[in-house]
Amino acid sequence: MDTVLEPLIRSPKLPAYVQELSSLLTSERERREKFYEELTEDIKAEFINGEVFMHSPARRSHILATGYIYNLLHNHVSRHQLGEVLLEKALVCLTRNDYEPDVLFYGKDKAASFTLDQIKHPAPDFVVEVLSETTEKNDRGVKFEDYAAHGVAEYWLVDPDARTVEQFCLESRAYRLHRLAREGDRVASVVVAGFDIPVAAIFDEQANRRALLTLLGMAEKA
Repeated sequence: MDTVLEPLIRSPKLPAYVQELSSLLTSERERREKFYEELTEDIKAEFINGEVFMHSPARRSHILATGYIYNLLHNHVSRHQLGEVLLEKALVCLTRNDYEPDVLFYGKDKAASFTLDQIKHPAPDFVVEVLSETTEKNDRGVKFEDYAAHGVAEYWLVDPDARTVEQFCLESRAYRLHRLAREGDRVASVVVAGFDIPVAAIFDEQANRRALLTLLGMAEKA
């Protein structure tokens, strides 16, 4: 049994706690339904632990890094028919929270069930979040815990200022740091077969172009 629950279960106040939690979750579900109703295609927002987080315009470094990763991952996955890669506006609906990750990958089994009109998506197999001042707390906190709890097998945290990639892999429903990759290093996905890129390709246009040509060349020889 979860050690967090043990003192609550032993407490004579347990019924009162349960009632309070039930009321809280009911109210939260109502706010979540309102969030769905008010969400539009031009709004980037997330529902986290009962609160709506609206995303402000991103810095250019964040936009570029996100685009560079998507460019490489999408082309690689498409060439090898490995599944589907989505970008930013895909709403990932987990048990309690709703996120819009920067870049996300679904293997063929999950992607096969998607429709063109689909708005809500299940837990991805691989997620990339590009850090910013306004998102880092959640990216390293509640998202880190939630993605692991829902079986997201690989999670990258990309820092456009430090130019690093923290690669986390799921082990026993918790993330372990698999690799801290810096500019000059390479980083290879554990989930996406053959996706092996130089870290510089995430931050530099010319490096990204070279990496893309390499990936496409590998795909054509396969």
